[in-house]
Amino acid sequence: MKSLFKIVLTAALICLISFQASAQSKYKCMLQMANYMGEGAYIVVSLINPAGEYEKTLYVMGDDKKWYKSLKEWNKFQAKKTEDISAKTGASVTGGDRSITTIEIEDSKINKGYKLRFESAVEDQKYHVSDVEIPLTTEGLADKTEGKGYIRYVRLNKI
Repeated sequence: MKSLFKIVLTAALICLISFQASAQSKYKCMLQMANYMGEGAYIVVSLINPAGEYEKTLYVMGDDKKWYKSLKEWNKFQAKKTEDISAKTGASVTGGDRSITTIEIEDSKINKGYKLRFESAVEDQKYHVSDVEIPLTTEGLADKTEGKGYIRYVRLNKI
């Protein structure tokens, strides 16, 4: 009976540890676009690992796949990884507009050198590989982060 108890206890502990390792938090992502003239921007939100490489696509604003090639660096990653992003897509965003979406971030990535990259492109205009980069730190997630291109700023709030 004692050995059965040890087996059940060990299994419960393993389940608890694996659950904690994959725990995710939801964040409301408010993105304010700069005032620019032109078509709607395609924006991709990616998880970037400490080595500066793409790890995962968190959200794509723009659902017409023919324009994904304009997000050059992300498109290279996407072509190799071929992850299904259909559940992570929404409408493109035009100049001056605001977009509010929800993204999920693994808790294990916080304060470990990861960052969020917002890559943006507009038809027949300049491409911004890192329009906004937010360090995945407690402070970085709490701050409003200014953009360098089509994005005016991004603010995240834990839900």
